[in-house]
Amino acid sequence: MGISQELQAIGRPMLDAQLAHPTVRGIANGDLPEEVFRSWLEQDYLYLHDYVRVFCRLAWQAPDKHLGDLVDLAYSTFHDELNLHRSLSAEFGADLEGAVKGPACAAYTSFLLEAAANYAEGLAALYPCMWGYSTLGQILAKNPPAEPRYRRWVETYADPNFAALADRIAVMLDEANPDPERAKALFIEGMNHELAFWDVPV
Repeated sequence: MGISQELQAIGRPMLDAQLAHPTVRGIANGDLPEEVFRSWLEQDYLYLHDYVRVFCRLAWQAPDKHLGDLVDLAYSTFHDELNLHRSLSAEFGADLEGAVKGPACAAYTSFLLEAAANYAEGLAALYPCMWGYSTLGQILAKNPPAEPRYRRWVETYADPNFAALADRIAVMLDEANPDPERAKALFIEGMNHELAFWDVPV
């Protein structure tokens, strides 16, 4: 079993905690107050810009066989995912350009950018986001919200193309062969940041 599968096993109870979080439950039910999702959009918009920087920092260190994947991930995040945020922001009245990082966003992005100084460790640190959102999307898509804006958000992360990106990161992580205990510690810290991120400032 590769390290990515071990991390998924460790992360599943932590993912269940996200599914039980009021923000995630509100998205799943389609009744999350608009001001909460507006704030989440603003925070995640800022987060994703640094997430692209994490991919770029890793790409600089990557073996040749991983380089194209990291470039593709940076491109997909910068264009596809951020375009979703821009589209939804117009519908929710989010101020993406005027947004300021809250404590959870600042702590998470600092953690990721620091971890990315080491290639294998950086992959372990970012895996909670890729695996977590893909898994959340697939679970929520089994009973998607009727509210069309939240349904569109769920469908984005349930998309098989997004799952393929998460699967590719898993393979790259296994091939990078990080120290298992260090990878687990970084993964758990990343999962804790993921849970904290749902406590958006309002």
